[in-house]
Amino acid sequence: MSSSGHGHTPAAWTGVIIAFIGFCVAGAFIVVANVPGFWAGMALIVAGAVVGGVMRAAGLGQTPKRSGQPVAQAKAQPQEG
Repeated sequence: MSSSGHGHTPAAWTGVIIAFIGFCVAGAFIVVANVPGFWAGMALIVAGAVVGGVMRAAGLGQTPKRSGQPVAQAKAQPQEG
């Protein structure tokens, strides 16, 4: 599984870490019965998804795999001129 490179990008790591902190905050505030603190944790979870998406759009994420011809075959064709 590690050969696929799934999630090994700065965007993925940052988004997951922020969301994990949000889960911890929301869980802690549920235990102490603090509703505003719980919603603050939920906002952190959403912020993690947004930050990860913005970082991916900025080029720090994994490039999507496209179907069709492999890149090596597409470049091997001579150009006509």
